[in-house]
Order: sequence, then C-alpha cells, then structure tokens
Amino acid sequence: MAHRLARHLPNLLTLFRMLLVWPLVEALLAGRYGRALSLFLLAGFTDGLDGFLARRYRWTSRLGGLLDPVADKLLMVSSFLALAAAGIIPGWLVWLVIGRDLVIVTGALAYHLLIEPLVAEPLLISKFNTLVQLLYVFAHLYDRGYAPLDPGWLQALQWGLVFTTLSSGLLYVWIWSRRAILKKKEGRGGEGAGS
Repeated sequence: MAHRLARHLPNLLTLFRMLLVWPLVEALLAGRYGRALSLFLLAGFTDGLDGFLARRYRWTSRLGGLLDPVADKLLMVSSFLALAAAGIIPGWLVWLVIGRDLVIVTGALAYHLLIEPLVAEPLLISKFNTLVQLLYVFAHLYDRGYAPLDPGWLQALQWGLVFTTLSSGLLYVWIWSRRAILKKKEGRGGEGAGS
C-alpha cells in the first residue's frame, strides 16, 4: 500500500511546483524579491527531486510525462511575465521567449497532425537555453532580493539568453521543416511506385 502511494510522489511534487507559481508571482509583484527567490529555488528543488525519484525508482507515468513540462513552462513563463510587469526585465525579451515556445509547439502539433506521430527530441541547445533562462531569473531575483550584481553581468546574461532563444528556436524549425519535406517526398515516391 505504502509503495503504491509512493509511486505518485513525483506527480505530487510536480503539482506542488505548479501551486508555487501563484505565491511566486504574488511575491514578485509585491516587491518581495527575497521571498520570490526562496520560492523559485524551492520549485527548482522539487523539479530535480521528482525527476530523480521517477528515474531512480521507475515511478514514471504518462500523467507525469505530461505534467512535468507543463509545470516547468508555467513556472518560467509566469516568472518572466511577473519580472516584466515589475519593470525588472524588458517586455520584448518575454515575448521573444514565449514566441519561441509558441513556434515550437505549433510546429510540433502541425507535424504530428499532418505528417506522422511526433516523438519529442529535446536538442542540446534547447536544454542549455532552459539553463540560461533559469540563471537569468535567479540572477535578477538575487540582484533585487539579496545583493546587487554587476549590471554588465546581467546584460551579458540577457544577450546570452537572446542568442540561445533564437538559435534553439531556429534550429527546431530547420530540423523539423527538413524532416517534413523529406517525409512528403517519401510519401510521393511511395505513391508513384504503387501506381
């Protein structure tokens, strides 16, 4: 019985991470940056812990596979929007980050519906982009909540994020557009051979 309940722990941690988003945004908008940083770090810890438990004890599930990326995106997008609303980061950067995700999701849906079932394959640069996003949010929360950081360092991090966002988004578009064109050509070749 206990083991059966324990299997759901990764999903419960993911749900808890989703619940942390509202108090995090609330703290950011209220200018309580130290509290916001603590909540952001707690959310990051639960993300690492649920992934570790799922892999270590094979407590994986279809629901967990769906919830985990949703929780991650919810946390990041909400953090970026709240930081922009508080006037800490530029609005155009938020729309660049969200726009990239929308392009990837729309392209993935189109490929899945029009070409063939899609198996998600995160690119290395996409994982690096996520890391830069996390560092960017952390740096701004630390800068406001604990100790001022060098503005030049924050600026460098911002332009690093712009680079990884654009390059990872464009790489996804190029790879999957190419695959779609090749699949279409294969389909036409098969039709020609069968006629």
